Amino acid sequence: MNAVIIQTTCGSREEAKIIARALIENKLAACVQLSEIESFYRWNNEFCSDNETLLNIKTIKENFEKVKRKIKELHSYDLPEIIQLDITNTSEEYLNFIKGNTI
Repeated sequence: MNAVIIQTTCGSREEAKIIARALIENKLAACVQLSEIESFYRWNNEFCSDNETLLNIKTIKENFEKVKRKIKELHSYDLPEIIQLDITNTSEEYLNFIKGNTI
């Protein structure tokens, strides 16, 4: 089993909570952490700065496409960030937690 973290950002904490809950309820993620961040980026050739909520979604690599579809279904952004990061080192117990709480 390959554990991963999928990251996305939301424009509001409420939207982030809706996505997190849907992922957990559908067993697409074992854990979702929310953090308040400030993002700087270029959009439509203009400098932008926004307060966002970052989601760190702990799941298995095999769920990436399902998680991506659920994020796109619930997200308000035209182009949501959806990035997969491989977890290369962790305890066997934490891997078992992820595996036991995802489908």
